[in-house]
Amino acid sequence: MQTLRTHTCSEINTEHINQSVSLMGWVHSKRDLGGLIFIDMRDHYGITQVVIPPNTPFFSEASSVRSESVIQVKGKVVKREGAINKKIYTGEIEVIASDFTIESPSEILPFPVVNNLKQESDDTRLTYRYLDLRTEKMHKNILFRCHVIRYIREKMHALGFNEFSTPILTSSSPEGARDFLVPSRLHPGHFYALPQAPQQFKQLLMCSGFDKYFQIAPCFRDEDPRGDRSPGEFYQLDIEMSFVTQDEVFDIVEDLMYGLFENEAFTKRKITPLSNYDAKYIHNNRKIPCIPWHDAMDKYGIDKPDLRFALEMQNVEETLANTQFVVFSNTLAQKGIIRAIVLPNAAAQSRKFFEEADTFAKENGLGGLPWLAVKDGEWKGSIAKQLSDAEKKGLGSQLNLQNNDAVVFIVGINKLATQTAGGKVRLHLGEKLNLRNKDIWAFAWIVDFPMYEFNEDEQKIDFSHNPFSMPQGGMNSLQQKNPLDILAYQYDLICNGVELSSGAIRNHRRDIMKKAFEIAGYSEKVVESKFGALWNAFAFGAPPHGGIAPGIDRMIMLLLDEPNIREVITFPLNQKAMDLMMGAPGTVSERQLNDIHIQIKKL
Repeated sequence: MQTLRTHTCSEINTEHINQSVSLMGWVHSKRDLGGLIFIDMRDHYGITQVVIPPNTPFFSEASSVRSESVIQVKGKVVKREGAINKKIYTGEIEVIASDFTIESPSEILPFPVVNNLKQESDDTRLTYRYLDLRTEKMHKNILFRCHVIRYIREKMHALGFNEFSTPILTSSSPEGARDFLVPSRLHPGHFYALPQAPQQFKQLLMCSGFDKYFQIAPCFRDEDPRGDRSPGEFYQLDIEMSFVTQDEVFDIVEDLMYGLFENEAFTKRKITPLSNYDAKYIHNNRKIPCIPWHDAMDKYGIDKPDLRFALEMQNVEETLANTQFVVFSNTLAQKGIIRAIVLPNAAAQSRKFFEEADTFAKENGLGGLPWLAVKDGEWKGSIAKQLSDAEKKGLGSQLNLQNNDAVVFIVGINKLATQTAGGKVRLHLGEKLNLRNKDIWAFAWIVDFPMYEFNEDEQKIDFSHNPFSMPQGGMNSLQQKNPLDILAYQYDLICNGVELSSGAIRNHRRDIMKKAFEIAGYSEKVVESKFGALWNAFAFGAPPHGGIAPGIDRMIMLLLDEPNIREVITFPLNQKAMDLMMGAPGTVSERQLNDIHIQIKKL
């Protein structure tokens, strides 16, 4: 029994009538009806209505108390004389106060906590985040986060995984985003780095023989903020397994995702059935389709496609091979690409619709957005007169165009740039035509990522994904193939156009690791220096292993249908990577700088 309160503000009901209780909480709202004061009293658990009679010695104090002040009330539980509030558990009773104490008065609020419409600026909300977290929506969001994380932990333990904690102070990595650096006091001129991910540590745990690892891991990256990415730090479900294939990693993650994203405690939506996808992407008894990276880029223009609607880009170069339309013929002559997107029942859209789409395409790097439409057997559109009847008939046949359908064309010389721009056009059109099914979860594995890419700025081969991944074909591929043709055992899990996680089957052999980094321009000496722990561990018998790391914040953001990741994090930074509540980043004293051997360079 607690000494300050006998009950919470959610647990009193008609069974407590005539009992004396002691409650503590915040003044949620107050109504002064002249002869009586009604206070809705709120704590973490709920709300109880308190009545202050006019003949009490604390009536004046209660009448002047501000919202969000913390109070203690003692009194008797009675049945409500007024209207019953069926929205709350305590709605049939009220407490007649016999004692009233203002434990901690509140000043005038910078914004309302009750019935908050989020009209204040984000910076104001983050400056007073402790007040923002009292609002009903934010309180529910953060508790929801707690429940999801608890579910994940219990599920991972049930699947035979053990939870490990890995270091926060570690060494800087040459790959990935910018590190947050921590200067060493004991070792002048040397720095720790906060981990961008526990990548090397979890691989070392596999080399240590622990077999199945997971962690709700904090990760730190000094990168620019976005709506779906928190600046500075974020949390991920870090997973690693020994003696596994890619499919066996998928089995674990699919079990987890189905348990989470079809759990009625968290969502009313269902995962899209496999029957909705092309049969060639369904194999090995997978619950989620596997789409090769090259297909994703060619069809959707992005490696995290929103699959809640179709609008696939289709290759029409063969159908238009002999076209006289100069825009298309010049593109084909320069080895460019032409893709078509069919817009079902869009022939009736206004000319303004297609003009706005054309403007959007130009803003995103395309020369424009040629279009056709078929209505009652007649062709119309910006290029209806430029294409021959045979070409239009061929397009109609290839694209299976129906009456009232329209088709837009994605045209460009640079393949990747054109695909990417086409992907943006696809999303734009899906939004404008309201094609997204907002009642489903559309998951997919994106697989077979290129191991390498060409860095145009530095004119060199770079890793395109995770440098610790196993190349498909192993050493033979590294020795015999063009590096840009080598695929890796790398994979992303995407949902509704959001990348939830990246993962890979790891490279666990020294010889393959040496060759893979050599292709990207790293000497053996550099690899040993930068990744010494893994390099050395692989010399003493390393198991084949792989893993993945779904983003906790992003999963919760999706489940809650929140557009911004700050809405699911307790104390996030703002868009400028600042903590306005705590005043971080901030200056430090000269003495502190001297302790860590740092001198500030004045600009």
